[in-house]
Amino acid sequence: MAQSNTPDIIYTKVDEAPERASASLLPIIQRFASAADISIGTKDISLAGRILAAFPDKLGADQRVPDDLAELGELVKTPEANVIKLPNISASVPQLVAAVTELQRQGYDIPDYPDAPSTDAERAARAAYDKLKGSAVNPVLREGNSDRRAAPAVKRFAQNNPHRMGDWSSDSKTRVASMDGDDFFSNETSATLDKAATARIVLESASGETVLHEGVSYPAGTVVDATYMSADALDAFLKDEIEKTRSDGTLFSLHMKATMMKVSDPIIFGHAVRAWLAPVFEAHGARMAELGVNPNSGLGDLLERVKGDAEIMAAIEEVRAERPPMFMVNSDKGITNLHVPSDVIIDASMPALIRAGGKGWGPDGNEHDTTCVIPDNSYAPVYDEAINFFKTNGKLNPATAGTVQNLGLMAQKAEEYGSHPTTFEIPEDGTVKMVLEDGTVLHSHDVKTGDIWRSASARKAPIEDWVALAIERQKATGYRSIFWLDDSRAHDAELIAYVKPILEAKGVADRFEIMAPREATRASLETITKGENTIAITGNVLRDYLTDLFPILELATSAKMLSIVKLMNGGGLFETGAGGSAPKHVQQLDEENHLRWDSLGEFCALGESFKFLADAKGNDRARVLGEAVEEATQGILDHGRSPSRKVGEPDNRDSHYWFARYWAEALAAQTDDAALAEEFAPVAKALAENEAAITGELAEVQGKPVDTGGYYHPDDDKLTRVMRPSATLNGIIG
Repeated sequence: MAQSNTPDIIYTKVDEAPERASASLLPIIQRFASAADISIGTKDISLAGRILAAFPDKLGADQRVPDDLAELGELVKTPEANVIKLPNISASVPQLVAAVTELQRQGYDIPDYPDAPSTDAERAARAAYDKLKGSAVNPVLREGNSDRRAAPAVKRFAQNNPHRMGDWSSDSKTRVASMDGDDFFSNETSATLDKAATARIVLESASGETVLHEGVSYPAGTVVDATYMSADALDAFLKDEIEKTRSDGTLFSLHMKATMMKVSDPIIFGHAVRAWLAPVFEAHGARMAELGVNPNSGLGDLLERVKGDAEIMAAIEEVRAERPPMFMVNSDKGITNLHVPSDVIIDASMPALIRAGGKGWGPDGNEHDTTCVIPDNSYAPVYDEAINFFKTNGKLNPATAGTVQNLGLMAQKAEEYGSHPTTFEIPEDGTVKMVLEDGTVLHSHDVKTGDIWRSASARKAPIEDWVALAIERQKATGYRSIFWLDDSRAHDAELIAYVKPILEAKGVADRFEIMAPREATRASLETITKGENTIAITGNVLRDYLTDLFPILELATSAKMLSIVKLMNGGGLFETGAGGSAPKHVQQLDEENHLRWDSLGEFCALGESFKFLADAKGNDRARVLGEAVEEATQGILDHGRSPSRKVGEPDNRDSHYWFARYWAEALAAQTDDAALAEEFAPVAKALAENEAAITGELAEVQGKPVDTGGYYHPDDDKLTRVMRPSATLNGIIG
């Protein structure tokens, strides 16, 4: 149970841009909340914090930090939970290594990340680090299902101030390319357990039986999936698509999620790097291995390791000249789509390309049609259908478009995002079996060396909660409601067997549709094009993908979404929208002292958190604060107070000044709580009267490099000085 001294609201300490912004915003939130006797605490779920918490025995007493993620993981299972969760890094190996190196430079005696552990100590370190990679945070905290939608104020603003959309042409060559077999989609098997069970995963091969994993326990009613991707089929597909791209005259791009799918997708990414440089690996593979090349780490790491070998570099340049031009992450700096696994994240990269009219940036600094390679065919049809829709119908009009809300099945590590401990690169030909303790073979697949096998699951209680949430939201809105489930896919068929009886028992089956993702994509686009609204009721991965795709089309960003997780035991988790943690924003802050991170997602989550606190604890003052937050958020939008992208113009810190001012003005004007009105009237007055002084102090610091003491682990005092440079504002807020 939560301790009696648990703060009323927990605000998470995270990474990169949102953490820089928190240094400015959080003191404002704490000051306003304290007026209503509401305590705002923090918990560190940053990558650096999680690394330090993993090695307490390596640190001095003054360096040790508590395992805040584990503590939060327990809190979210209680009715007392009220957590505002900001975006954190889902670390790839290069990010993890960089964070470890930085912490070591700062004096923390933690071990290196071992690429090839050979001693017990190295194996123990690798095991500890592997727990921190990828989606290590979200599965722990998401003890409920997801309700993501555009806040009314944000949607109104987007319609009244429509953003630029790229023009689509019916003869655009942009397309999605996916495997037509032997991928995760086509090889999937699924079963629902009629009783609680414990499973072991074994590989039977010519050399005997190898236990890949054991002790996997599932409660009764769990849907358990298993599947694999053929390495040979993947390689043949990649080779073919490189050639087709060259023939088409388009950019080559790969769209993966090597952060969340931290085991399978880096391997697939590595196959793409190897396919791109196939002649180089054939001629110089042994030498490259000596230099420590691992294609899974990306082209950038590969080039750094071989740059001293003129023969290999010449071979790379020769291959590059023959290949089609590549989709660029940063054409000015020569950073390609294959440079870093975590640089191109499908749920951000594909919507941005679709919004741009199917165009991607090429190495020449210009936009071009693009071949979008998404190897697995499970969710690629969503993007393929969206592209086909816009080729036929032209771009979406944000001024008239309706909205797509999303209800996502994600609780208790549901579906693929919970597959990391049970994903394996197969070491030799054989048969992988998932065997229950009574000897039942639940799943069996014949595999070859290098194939990627994985198992995932979805538990009964989260599935039932998800359907109940869908019924609740459909009743509240009356919107067209679609379960994105494909009855020809093994896993989805098992979910449909849950969904239909529940809908029928509740007498609401006629209010819902069930469609495969491709058909649901077209239906949803047709609906919002008419100015009407729909609810997408999806699994975990589609939740992630769609809550970037539709917001980027509707609002120009996914960072402004209202993201509510109704925790299954009664608490609330309020996520500050999608959009990642914006490393480019940090680079600009370091170089120019300008932070363009938009905290609108934090504002939306804050208002919902206060209102949840009001309902959960009967705290009327929290409701007053929450309603005033909504007025302040509307003020930010209506008066154009969001951050500018350019140095010398208002940035994140200016936006926070205006948020504090609008919040104080709303509290001073309200009549539900006289004491709060009396307290904030002089605050509002002071913020208004000192506008010129405050905005001047914020402006004068821009344009020069700043030092925050670290990228992954900044120094608190240095960060505070950078993010709170207005003595006048600080004096008013405290």
